[in-house]
Amino acid sequence: QQLYSIAENSRNVRLEKMISQTDTLLNAIDTGSHRIAEIVSGLRTFSRVDESALKLASITEGIDSTLTILHSQFGDRIQIDKHYDIVPNIECYPGQINQVLMNILSNAIQAIPIEKTDGIIGIFVLQEESRAIIRITDNGNGMSEDVQKKLFDPFFTTKDVGSGTGLGLSIALNIIEKHHGSIAVSSTLGQGSEFIITLPLTQPKH
Repeated sequence: QQLYSIAENSRNVRLEKMISQTDTLLNAIDTGSHRIAEIVSGLRTFSRVDESALKLASITEGIDSTLTILHSQFGDRIQIDKHYDIVPNIECYPGQINQVLMNILSNAIQAIPIEKTDGIIGIFVLQEESRAIIRITDNGNGMSEDVQKKLFDPFFTTKDVGSGTGLGLSIALNIIEKHHGSIAVSSTLGQGSEFIITLPLTQPKH
């Protein structure tokens, strides 16, 4: 009777353990499937680099899709602080603008040391008259004045040899200027940086 009782208890314990493991696995699958759906949705919005015609596109959707793609780089270690005003869709080449956002947000993430526990990236989108303004701030390492002067020069990089081409911000500047906009940077060494992108809501008619 004692052996039977022990065997029965053992079966119950194994069953409860299996149920618990199954619940954990199902929860992980559910979380993973939602994450995959977010990434696929983000990629659909982001991967519009082959679009050769001007289109109306949402700046905030472009930012959100870029953050979805970059999520594995910042995870829970960096807080994303978003402030979106109501801004109309702008006339642009969406894939190219997303490329600019990807570059600047990637740099902001990399500027915040992994060991920093209070990393914050602020993203502000607002409208000023006929222009859309995007401000991207971080509380990372910041840059010296000398680095800021060279930041948009082709092949200039502060990364280790082999870690970057130095073309990202140069290409970003060309894209924004192609859209008749501007990029400005302000940074304090050891405190963080701010990039300000200005874009017209509509492109000049030729």
